[in-house]
Amino acid sequence: MYDMKPYLETIEKVIAEGPYQDNWESLSVYQVPEWYRRAKFGIFIHWGIYSVPAFGNEWYSRNMYVKDSPEYKHHIETYGKHTEFGYKDFIPMFAAEKFNAAEWAELFQAAGAKYVVPVAEHHDGFQMYRSEISHWNAYEMGPHKDVLGELSKSCRDRGMEIGASSHRVEHWFFMGHGKEFDSDIHEPLERGDFYWPSMPERNHHDLYSEPMPSEEFLQDWLVRTCEIVDRYRPKIVYFDWWIQHSAVKPYLMKFAAYYYNRAAEWGSDAVINYKHDAFLFGTAVPDVERGQFADVKPYFWQTDTAVALNSWGYTKNNRYRQASEIICDLVDIVSKNGCLLLNIGPKPDGTIPEEDKNLLLEIGKWLATNGEAIYNTQVWRKYGEGPTQIVEGQFSDGIKKNFTSQDFRFTTGSGYLYVTALKCSEDGKYCITSLGEQDASRQANFHGIIKDIEVLGYDKKPTWNRTEEGLLLETEMRSDKPVVFKLRIE
Repeated sequence: MYDMKPYLETIEKVIAEGPYQDNWESLSVYQVPEWYRRAKFGIFIHWGIYSVPAFGNEWYSRNMYVKDSPEYKHHIETYGKHTEFGYKDFIPMFAAEKFNAAEWAELFQAAGAKYVVPVAEHHDGFQMYRSEISHWNAYEMGPHKDVLGELSKSCRDRGMEIGASSHRVEHWFFMGHGKEFDSDIHEPLERGDFYWPSMPERNHHDLYSEPMPSEEFLQDWLVRTCEIVDRYRPKIVYFDWWIQHSAVKPYLMKFAAYYYNRAAEWGSDAVINYKHDAFLFGTAVPDVERGQFADVKPYFWQTDTAVALNSWGYTKNNRYRQASEIICDLVDIVSKNGCLLLNIGPKPDGTIPEEDKNLLLEIGKWLATNGEAIYNTQVWRKYGEGPTQIVEGQFSDGIKKNFTSQDFRFTTGSGYLYVTALKCSEDGKYCITSLGEQDASRQANFHGIIKDIEVLGYDKKPTWNRTEEGLLLETEMRSDKPVVFKLRIE
């Protein structure tokens, strides 16, 4: 069993000697790095043992032990009784024989991504990297590859920043249902075991749910997460939802202080993504899972969503979104001071499904032409206009938005104002009411002088005129994707 004491002592030493201390007051001086504010678009990767059964979703490791669930029934019918074939027995089948980090990085670059965040450890407790903390990792088992390490090198070689996602804290309860019947999960379990601790699952939305994570488990969580920081130096560490539990708070402060201090020591940057007020506001970057905000925010934020609506990981029945929908979300999010982290789910052999690949390439093609309206931009005086309302909050990405050619989003950068029509007009005519000739005595209105307008990706300039009704534009440009107008203003 791994002796945590030396690492815990190192963590305390780094905190004591660094500019950040493990309290909210000290962490509140944190500033979001400029590169991250400018990047706008990243790739999330859910890849692990759960890609082998490829059934239901990435929660297979939990649900296969939940009696009468579809996964439970599927598992018995396909693999046999849980005593004879448990979740651990998928590991040798997770061979990743076709995994090529350089090819993945090439695809992500072609997609227009500026940063990449692989899941380092999902709820199932299997580490996708080389670790001294546990032997249950992809370097020693299954693929026998340091997936996070290889991806880190390949992405950095292509100019993309690398992050890492930890979902480890949910492992406290994730496999607990396996103790409720005769399975391969049974006592005694101790730290170092794959299934440890498999505690009873209560109401995991309760911030004080019991049994609370133990000190031993939380120390193990801390050293695992700090090991990722020290070994791979990620620019982003993403946390999933259950870290908001009250018992985890002191350890979150310790991790943040350690991570920020290490980044300062290395002359690097650090970003923590969190949900549900797990961190004190202003000490890290808030994330909205599968959703977005209805209005612009004065703080920087992130949406994480997936190319598939039903699962974060690969399944044989993924329901895919359209590229145009994802691009509209990206434009909307960026106009509201956010960024988009878009997830894909590779197959167990290490290949990326054709559907995922084609979606990324379609998004990348649009960004290659229109990226100047996204990257390095800032919010304008208003985020946009139009009749279509965004449903605010998480898990709303499946709601069809049905944008019209009257829905516009604004960004500004490099001395230009960018106006993106979220749907191309059938007749090529647009009216942007926010940019009309308006009463100069009303300070809330736009009074700039428009000198020139062009359509990104189209050689012929549009005809245009300003009236009290709005900026009237007409172009022969037609597209099944959002159309961007670039305005030079004095």
